[in-house]
Amino acid sequence: MPLHQGHEKPDERPLSVNPFYGEANPAVEMAEAPPKHRLADTPLPPSTASQLVHDELMLDGNSRLNLATFVTTWMEPQAGVLMNECRDKNMIDKDEYPRTAELERRCVAMLADLWNAPDPSAAVGCSTTGSSEACMLAGMALKRRWTQRNADRYPGRDARPNLVMGVNVQVCWEKFCNFWEVEARQVPMDGDRYHLDPRAAAELCDENTIGVVGILGSTFDGSYEPIADLCAALDALQERTGLDVPVHVDGASGGMIAPFLDKDLVWDFRLPRVASINTSGHKYGLVYPGVGWALWRDQEALPEELVFRVNYLGGDMPTFALNFSRPGAQVVAQYYSFLRLGREGYRLVQQSTRDVARHLAERIEALGDFRLLTRGDQLPVFAFTTAPEVRAFDVFDVSRRLRENGWLVPAYTFPPNRQDLSVLRVVCRNGFSADLAELFLEDLGRQLPELRRQPHPLIRDKNAATGFHH
Repeated sequence: MPLHQGHEKPDERPLSVNPFYGEANPAVEMAEAPPKHRLADTPLPPSTASQLVHDELMLDGNSRLNLATFVTTWMEPQAGVLMNECRDKNMIDKDEYPRTAELERRCVAMLADLWNAPDPSAAVGCSTTGSSEACMLAGMALKRRWTQRNADRYPGRDARPNLVMGVNVQVCWEKFCNFWEVEARQVPMDGDRYHLDPRAAAELCDENTIGVVGILGSTFDGSYEPIADLCAALDALQERTGLDVPVHVDGASGGMIAPFLDKDLVWDFRLPRVASINTSGHKYGLVYPGVGWALWRDQEALPEELVFRVNYLGGDMPTFALNFSRPGAQVVAQYYSFLRLGREGYRLVQQSTRDVARHLAERIEALGDFRLLTRGDQLPVFAFTTAPEVRAFDVFDVSRRLRENGWLVPAYTFPPNRQDLSVLRVVCRNGFSADLAELFLEDLGRQLPELRRQPHPLIRDKNAATGFHH
């Protein structure tokens, strides 16, 4: 979340109140317009307050047209009803809401089975507010296991823990390394490889490496990182050096795609080196934000000393989380989705989403102005840039023009060593139908003649051109 500061020059004008908002005396309502940046002295009628908030929110983008976000923007009405019934239940109060806690436990068991844990009943896991918290928990477990193995020399001047990852990781991993004082060792992009290289990752490992993070798949272009090859490279490293380096799979999106669409892809607990996996229930888990999941292959992978057992409100409550109080609505919605769809339902939904992504990518390529980096055949996500011969406009111009039609498509520059490459990325989710994809193509096609007539790209400040938060 952004860190907000007060305005340097606050807008002192009060909120404008429409006379019709007054329930009894319109003139009074207008005279008592509330301030914007401090609490008003007196209350407002609920209808007036809600209308003021509603009017401001109209200026937000339409979430269904947001092709930047991975987060679920549509659920069935029945799920919304269940979430509304549970919004006042505090997820942490296991004794007070035992059935909600049981649904969470069932979700963990279902994911352990889905991700091929050796013994699903022995796998441990928990719900989180999203993948960022889940990644923090997984990183904490990796670091604690490393410190236990190196208790004779850590803390010490020459024993600084490090975590190996690709430069394409989600920003939460950089936060983890900063917050928990772990050195981030990043494998840069190289040529047409836009994610981690297994051999390069293994070469960065040493006796201070707490683990390696593999991404399924990358938010930059939607591609899967080769988790099996990564584990094989670390197996070879152990044979040469004796270093036993565990792997965490950040399956924020792919963890709910690959099990249904890529069954032959080995990336999960079938690989003995994979110690933990996370996913976002609120991405391709098909639940509104925010819920994530963190699972460990067995109790040994999650040090017991990290699990707090609290005598809270009359019961013994084991907990491993950074957050405490949060609503149970999203966990209930996750169980609803699992129950509602089953394996075949999830397969059909995810296949439909991938079909839309692949078809849309092909149609954009056929326009002739763009070059595809990926085609939506792994995550239902693809990235593309302008064709080499295009000089009149760039991806930032395209993003700006699409926004005028309501479409939110991020344009951004890749990290080292491919900062020369700027792309657009389209995330296809359930609810972004083939019909909406056709409307998107029509709007893009209508913009191209004017873009082609530009004398040169018009966006000068690339950093300010788009707000991309992968």
